[in-house]
Amino acid sequence: MVALNKFISASEVRDLANLLDLKPSKKLGQNFVIDPNSIDKIIRNSDLTQTDTVLEIGPGLGSLTIGLIETVKQVIAVEVDSRLANQLELTLKEKIDISNLQVINKDFLEVTKEEFKNEPTALVANLPYNLSVPILIHALLNFPSIEKYLIMVQAEVADRICAAPNSRIYGIPSVKIQYLTEAKNVGEISRKVFWPEPNVDSALVKLQRKDNINLELQSLLFKLVEAAFGQRRKMLRSTLKSLSLSAEQLEELFEKSQIDPRNRAEQLAVSDYEKLATTLAVILSRS
Repeated sequence: MVALNKFISASEVRDLANLLDLKPSKKLGQNFVIDPNSIDKIIRNSDLTQTDTVLEIGPGLGSLTIGLIETVKQVIAVEVDSRLANQLELTLKEKIDISNLQVINKDFLEVTKEEFKNEPTALVANLPYNLSVPILIHALLNFPSIEKYLIMVQAEVADRICAAPNSRIYGIPSVKIQYLTEAKNVGEISRKVFWPEPNVDSALVKLQRKDNINLELQSLLFKLVEAAFGQRRKMLRSTLKSLSLSAEQLEELFEKSQIDPRNRAEQLAVSDYEKLATTLAVILSRS
């Protein structure tokens, strides 16, 4: 557990916000954790070791960063808000040794792996609610060295990520993320552990990158998923027309993949989308 004398308390968070003239931005998802027990829960569920280089997105005022620094080989903290990025090292060095901390002041969606001192092996973060899915998919597609993830997201987003077929919340994020990882909801986080307090509760999602991903197939599978869910109330034989396939190609696609064209997007498991993508790749290779 994070030592209480090192943890950034609720009063310190507010003092730092005043120092920086910071009014937490809803757009940037600036809700700061002020509860050491929640930080401890995140660390315990992240399966980090002293050999890991962990990527933290949106470290804010550093509450989680402290726990990570004491757990792993290196922490790479990516913070878009320059006030927070510039303050982070100043705040933390008064509490702990920060020689294993790298701070990058940039929008994570624009970060490249060349900017990291070491390749990250894990990602642990309290992700901004409105950007959590794009950030996660960006990390999965662009940083293959990251094998394990522990993210705190809005509870509703956690449910969508982990959703099973034939449910109302099963959709594009579910299929894309489950194609790339094994995802599991590992616990709820109360809204009361944040300052300012958000209007919704959060949840922790643990993800393990699959080691048998066909990255060449991934782009085609994602296009299929987006087309299928583009009009989720319609049957696949209608929605997949947006892929500009001929009637003959569509017929062959369903026949050879053994997927019923009368199905709707939410009825297909991730493995079904893999069958469709594999079959479509063969069909397109002949055109």
